[in-house]
Amino acid sequence: MADPAALEAFCTFFNKLDNTCTEKLYEVYTEDVIFSDPLHHIEGREALERYFSAMYENVKQCQFSYHTRQLQDHQAFVTWTMTFIHPRLAGGKPVSVEGCSALTFADDGRVLRHHDYFDAGAMLYEHLPLMGSVIRWLKNRLA
Repeated sequence: MADPAALEAFCTFFNKLDNTCTEKLYEVYTEDVIFSDPLHHIEGREALERYFSAMYENVKQCQFSYHTRQLQDHQAFVTWTMTFIHPRLAGGKPVSVEGCSALTFADDGRVLRHHDYFDAGAMLYEHLPLMGSVIRWLKNRLA
């Protein structure tokens, strides 16, 4: 059974994650972690470190607000709202995206599997200059 402190450590880590904190991934993730989200599938902590380094290279700010946390045995689910600022998205204004992380903890309390669920359009595509207007138009037509 995972310790509630492990889930709290995970949430705390993500609110401190920026382009300087990736070297601390070993504290949160196992060596053979598998990470996936709607845009990526990554295997191994070194690959995850490269991914986070590249992702946070241009992010000016990123903050998570956590809502529901559930932990049972080695599984956890966390709902969240991520608000970030990237100079190439939304004209550099804050973008907020709601999502959920499904986590599997190893016996030592570190994350072995991490799967994020979120709307990639709300996070990325809707905020790109040309594509964003097309996606927003399409969403309005479908509604």
